[in-house]
Amino acid sequence: MKKFSTAAALHVLLALAASIGSIGVVQTASAEPAARMPSSASCGFLPNAPDQHKVVRGDTLWGISGQFLKNPWCWPQVWGMNRQQIHNPHWIYPGQIVYFDRAAGRLRLGSPKGDGMDGNGGTEKLSPQVRSNGLGSDAISTIPAGLIAPFLSQPLIIEDGQMANAPHIVAAAEGRVNLGRGDKAYVQGDLADGTSFQVFRPGEAINDPVTKKVIAHEAKYLGTMKLVRPGHTSDEASTFTVVDAKEEMGIGDLLVASPLAPVLNYVPHPPATDTQARIASIYGGVENAGQNQIVTINQGSADNIDVGTVLQLYRAGELIADPISKKTIKLPDEQYGTLFIFRVFNHISYGLIMEVRDTVDVGDIARSPE
Repeated sequence: MKKFSTAAALHVLLALAASIGSIGVVQTASAEPAARMPSSASCGFLPNAPDQHKVVRGDTLWGISGQFLKNPWCWPQVWGMNRQQIHNPHWIYPGQIVYFDRAAGRLRLGSPKGDGMDGNGGTEKLSPQVRSNGLGSDAISTIPAGLIAPFLSQPLIIEDGQMANAPHIVAAAEGRVNLGRGDKAYVQGDLADGTSFQVFRPGEAINDPVTKKVIAHEAKYLGTMKLVRPGHTSDEASTFTVVDAKEEMGIGDLLVASPLAPVLNYVPHPPATDTQARIASIYGGVENAGQNQIVTINQGSADNIDVGTVLQLYRAGELIADPISKKTIKLPDEQYGTLFIFRVFNHISYGLIMEVRDTVDVGDIARSPE
């Protein structure tokens, strides 16, 4: 199957060049603990890796790293990244060139031959531009925004009665039952000085494939509302207007303050500890999923999963009877794909399916890369 290209690996490659120039496998002396890495054998260079690659608009780190490395998620080991660097990447821009120094076993970041050359074989040690206020319009994003943007703020995972005291719609103007774009609504509850809100309705339960217990609910996103007039007393409703409606809203639907604009640059890395999670649900309620689709796993921040975590997908091996000994034998788990975690809650996380050779089913294993 063709490799899926996300910008997650491109920005590590050039990000590290910003701080350490051109390097190969580096041992950092920082007090920051090193990220847990897979074996060096799995993170080697491909024998047919190209001599160079020019970064162009639309490139992704995942795709570029896959041209050079056996596994695109191996940037932390190849570049000697520590945890602080993983969580604070720089931004990368088109026009830069990735050079593969085969003799040294290194990758170098440079620019086309021209002004500012340092005379070292047509490469210049460049520092990618850093945009402190967010991603520049020309920067290479980590993951294509169109695939995951709706999932960064919607749907919402509700755990442990989080929304028990959330503001809610108590009435609609002119006695309406359902609300659409431009309609006026009345809301009761603590707004915490917020003025822009998303509207949700409690949705389907997500069950742990192992314990069968409910671990969370996935709330259905309905649209957005803005505050027109706050209530002057605790028992007076606040007045809102529906800005947009994906579905009709109604009495009892819940409000959550709109999140800040998400940062779409994530660095891929293995989990900090050995992880063996399970696919808990497939978004959209379908039975199985394929490449570029969204799933949840039954682990989250409480289990040391964070944004950018890369897991390998496995189909659990069957139990069979040995025809000779008659004993029950378990066949090996079969690895068939990769999952990239991009949104994390306490006990559940959203992941984007990357490279797969088979369908993804609820209950499949998602574990640390080998």
